[in-house]
Amino acid sequence: MTRNTTFNSPFLLGFEHLERLLERTAKTAGDGYPPYNIEETEADGLRIILAVAGFSREELAVTVEENQLVIRGKQTESGDKTFLHRGIAARQFQRAFVLAEGIEITGAVLENGLLSIGLSRPKAESVVRTIEIISKDNAPKRGAKEISHER
Repeated sequence: MTRNTTFNSPFLLGFEHLERLLERTAKTAGDGYPPYNIEETEADGLRIILAVAGFSREELAVTVEENQLVIRGKQTESGDKTFLHRGIAARQFQRAFVLAEGIEITGAVLENGLLSIGLSRPKAESVVRTIEIISKDNAPKRGAKEISHER
């Protein structure tokens, strides 16, 4: 049985890992907590800002796991409080962002209930490589595997 996938074109070779990343990202895209912004900075970088009001630095964790930036928050409730009204719940969260190859995390700062995470992007380099085409009749005998077109 064949699957109908986004990357089923015969011209897209070796992109299976991208398909897995997109599937994993789609699963976590539904939760809107905590709200966040993504800004482009002037020095070829990005900044992700999450609204994490009520969380202390010790209750937050920022990690990079398999090309994913993962931010986790877990508040601990103290049992010695009696609430007359409870509108602010101690809530845990996990927010993940898929990172492109070469993206580096430059730091994280918590200020006024906003967690800012700096990222830097590498400069894109254009690389052109010429592949030598050899004739099968004139191919050197170096013990290399031959490409056969016979059926």
